[in-house]
Amino acid sequence: MHSPEDSALGRATVYPDRYDPGLLFPIARAQGRAPLGLDAGRPPFDGHDRWHAYELAWLNARGKPETATATLLVPARSPNLIESKSLKLYLNSLNAARFGSAAEVRARIAADLSAAAGAAVDVRFGLPGMAEAHAGESIDGLDVAIDHYGPPEPALLQGDPEQPVEETLCSDLLKSNCPVTGQPDWASVHITYRGPRIDREALLRYLVSFRDHAGFHEQCVEQVFCDLMARCAPQALSVEARYTRRGGLDINPWRATPGMAPPPARRDLRQ
Repeated sequence: MHSPEDSALGRATVYPDRYDPGLLFPIARAQGRAPLGLDAGRPPFDGHDRWHAYELAWLNARGKPETATATLLVPARSPNLIESKSLKLYLNSLNAARFGSAAEVRARIAADLSAAAGAAVDVRFGLPGMAEAHAGESIDGLDVAIDHYGPPEPALLQGDPEQPVEETLCSDLLKSNCPVTGQPDWASVHITYRGPRIDREALLRYLVSFRDHAGFHEQCVEQVFCDLMARCAPQALSVEARYTRRGGLDINPWRATPGMAPPPARRDLRQ
């Protein structure tokens, strides 16, 4: 079984000069879900990991470089997530490969990513549009005292069953760290729910408690989802985090109670 310590993360890397799908490094989602008490094969949520790739190039049949951007959609119920540096190296390995058409490139990427994830990955050229503003109410302006920055503390969360609401709350203050390199990961998080009103100050303190936490993007979003479900008992819940770009890639994990429609695909200004 692959673990983060076995990957290219945090190591000096020679960039590939030929196409190599073996560069993709899958990590079993079970590793992040076991501490949450989840059955990795039957998680209590639907969702996906939406990647935006800004640095994609290949050679056409005559050797002329072609470039594109791409949106990659990995289902949350796939057995594996794909480690981000390995995805960057894999995409760069296409730089010197010749393809007869853009459709051939797209099909090759989809096949390789699907094999690594263990489930069908949707690949489309192009990127979603920019979000004009937060589709919800920001809680970042709350004047609260905070002195806890990790580990994440679900006990901070509070819900009031006497005040059922339906709303979207958002924050730009979600930060965690790469579990291998320690590099910071920044994100905007969007929480849409129906049920007992979530205490906003408590929610902000909880999100900030990820600040010194080491975890992959996908695992952090799953923990936020599980903690909100356990502590606040919403009837419906959607959690999306839009992480800032690193190495020509950004990732946007989304987890929701089954049956909820995915949020519109958008990119934040920080991405």
